[in-house]
Amino acid sequence: MIAAVIRVVLVDDQDIVRNGLARILGPEDGFEVVAECADGDEVEEAVTRTRPDVVLMDLRMRRVDGITATRALATLEHPPPVLVVTTFDEDELLWGAIQAGAAGFVLKDSPAGGLIAAARAVAGGGAWFDPGVTPRLLHAYRQSVAPAARERRRLDGLTEREYDVLRLMARGATNAEIAASLYLSETTVKTHVGNLFAKLGVRDRAAAIVFAFDHGVVSAGG
Repeated sequence: MIAAVIRVVLVDDQDIVRNGLARILGPEDGFEVVAECADGDEVEEAVTRTRPDVVLMDLRMRRVDGITATRALATLEHPPPVLVVTTFDEDELLWGAIQAGAAGFVLKDSPAGGLIAAARAVAGGGAWFDPGVTPRLLHAYRQSVAPAARERRRLDGLTEREYDVLRLMARGATNAEIAASLYLSETTVKTHVGNLFAKLGVRDRAAAIVFAFDHGVVSAGG
């Protein structure tokens, strides 16, 4: 059986960066770049027109930044997941991107294999936090989120199965992969995911994963 091609929209104001990403995410690895955007104000039209499986989003652009563009995509009826492509000088933007709805982060200087794995994971409904980004994202989270929202006792309200789902989710597993690992149906996994979102006080997968890292459910280095 031939795997479905992953359709990608690239968003970056530097031609050289978009060209590099397009070379990595090629047909030989199961990707098709269906649109390229040079600024954030071009993204919504491109996504509506091409209906991609994933959007690779720069954060700093001239007219409309990546956080604003990500937030706009989240209002669409069927928004694609957003993988932020970041650098080491954008720490103050990381938590804002999560709040806007980003599903993951990968560094611009990541090796090709890491970028491919990140794009596949996010397109498949999972989340991806580059190891080089995770400690910085946790710092941004701790600086931005009220202490009450970080209380570890929220984890105590999870059932054993919900905790297992959170642990696997934090490792980047999709709902289908979690279901296979725990011998559950995907419908049951979705129910557990919704329940743990409510109990942790988070609104989406990426925020739940940050919570999991911050409270030791998983570690950034292991």
